Amino acid sequence: MTGEAMELNGGIESTGISHVIAGESIDVSHRAILYLEGVTVSFDGFRALNDLSFSIDVGELRCVIGPNGAGKTTMMDVITGKTRADAGTVFLGQTIDLSRRSEYEIARLGIGRKFQKPSVFENLSVWENLELALSGPKSVWHSLFHKRNSEEADRIDAMLRRINLIERPHAPAGLLSHGQKQWLEIGMLLMQEPQILLLDEPAAGMSDEETERTAELFRSLEGKHSLVVVEHDMDFVASLARKVTVLHEGRVLVEGSMAEVQNNAQVVEVYLGR
Repeated sequence: MTGEAMELNGGIESTGISHVIAGESIDVSHRAILYLEGVTVSFDGFRALNDLSFSIDVGELRCVIGPNGAGKTTMMDVITGKTRADAGTVFLGQTIDLSRRSEYEIARLGIGRKFQKPSVFENLSVWENLELALSGPKSVWHSLFHKRNSEEADRIDAMLRRINLIERPHAPAGLLSHGQKQWLEIGMLLMQEPQILLLDEPAAGMSDEETERTAELFRSLEGKHSLVVVEHDMDFVASLARKVTVLHEGRVLVEGSMAEVQNNAQVVEVYLGR
């Protein structure tokens, strides 16, 4: 290994070309932290993914678009172990075959997923939600009796600022707006220090102001985490990604900048509709 080693919270060690998470080395010497090659998934004869190949680099913010049924959700299901591929491979870095891992193992290796509908503990405060999400032991005994130290409290405060909820730490999560609940769930994922974040339509149902703040949040995460954002809001996508992937019929139709995608005749025909 080359490069200077750096210890991060949660037991993640980075050396510039590799990461060590949960005792396993992730080789990112080729820059790709995640890649799918030739992945096929069929449901009752329908191919949800059809020889799909897709990759994302370390620290990249990638948006994925496509019409309903294009395979976006199935792709995330395969990455996280919820669905097993009929064929093909899914790798974290160059060395870890995710197709052989359970959902729990994949999450432990630093892949976090956020579904479209926010999932938070509505009867707990914003602070308590973030506290429960802190990386570390998750046993009932630990959760009941562990006293947070000043470093952990500082981390929660920093996350409150990052997700625009610093003024509402003691508010019950159930009283937050839809957009604020989305931010809280994203904050909960970030407290677990994921390498990769998979985000399914995070701007759906948000006000214009909330959407703008969400874009700012995601841009601030670029370089620190790898983000895959599945979204239908084209203005939101245009504000985020340098590179956009368009899925159609279970495979990549085209990849490029938003301008290139919008001007691609095939994309216009199957998705943008103009």
